[in-house]
Amino acid sequence: MKVLIVAGSSGGHIFPALALLEYLKDNYPLADTQLVLPRRNSGSNIEVKGFKTVYIDSATLKASFDRRNLAAIYKFLKGFWQSFFIILRFKPDVVVGFGSIASIPLVLLSWLARIKVVLHEQNVIAGQANCFLLRLCDRMAISFEKTRDRLKPHSDRIVLTGNPLRKNLIKIDRAKCLEFFSLEENRFTVLVMGGSQGSFGINQGFLKALLALPAKDNLQVIHLAGSSDREKLIREYSRLPVKSRVFSFLNEMEYALSLADLAVCRAGATSIQELIYYRLPAVLLPYPFAYQHQTANARVLEAQGAAEIVEDRELDSNKLKDVLSGILNDRQKLARMRAGFDFFKPKNAARELSALVMDTNYGH
Repeated sequence: MKVLIVAGSSGGHIFPALALLEYLKDNYPLADTQLVLPRRNSGSNIEVKGFKTVYIDSATLKASFDRRNLAAIYKFLKGFWQSFFIILRFKPDVVVGFGSIASIPLVLLSWLARIKVVLHEQNVIAGQANCFLLRLCDRMAISFEKTRDRLKPHSDRIVLTGNPLRKNLIKIDRAKCLEFFSLEENRFTVLVMGGSQGSFGINQGFLKALLALPAKDNLQVIHLAGSSDREKLIREYSRLPVKSRVFSFLNEMEYALSLADLAVCRAGATSIQELIYYRLPAVLLPYPFAYQHQTANARVLEAQGAAEIVEDRELDSNKLKDVLSGILNDRQKLARMRAGFDFFKPKNAARELSALVMDTNYGH
């Protein structure tokens, strides 16, 4: 089979697409795969080596009148034309879309050509692109059962697979993690991450909260800062009695997630799935835009007591400091947060999604 996979520009779209590609490569060696990404990802930190990858033009269209929409429409139409030739050359048996506007041309053209289409939705609230494309697909794989309730008119097409994680995300022995980062055994480890691009708001908000904490001598921090803030954060940490490791981007996330006692992060779908897999208590700072997708994701963990939520607008207040202090000073609370992950049943999402993609019993 020939499998064409298209994803948006963020790590939340690309990482599950890469997880699917890895599983297909390992378990369906005769499958021919190709990945399609927006052109702006050609210089991204996210590694796509080892997979045939092509790039198309894509741009976000604004609902209100904006002169930039003219350029965006041109890029979108150009991407449509490029997608046509990708399908013509590759001749896929199935097209798998992971959301975002970048997937619309390929999925729409595949539907017109009567090519089997599988969509994957990573978030609790389905994105606009997937909602639009749902009526054109053969199956939609979802990551959370709650998503099904929001898409009831099309429930016959919906399958719960979970959100696949890359195969390198395994649990690493603590001693190896400490050696990897050159950190100390007896310190409490906080992992701070703002998504694949970093987050200025999280960087500044966490630093402010850390400065205000009355006792921090026993802390060590692994901070994924993004490229623009890294040097500044290194200087700031050097003035504090806190051991720190600051990265622009970290490919070896399995070491950070295995070592951390607590995460401070956004609530993107991939981050939520990683927290569940590693049973890692978290303070979640949902990205306030994008139709509140991340807030809905965060509520899934909050409902089980596995995470606490601090709204983005509260980063300038003492809320983050108070939440961190409450967790750091109450280890029983941390244990209760970790126990909250008992609710989530383990699922091999990459296997489930691959089976759906490779199933020849349905399609146009």
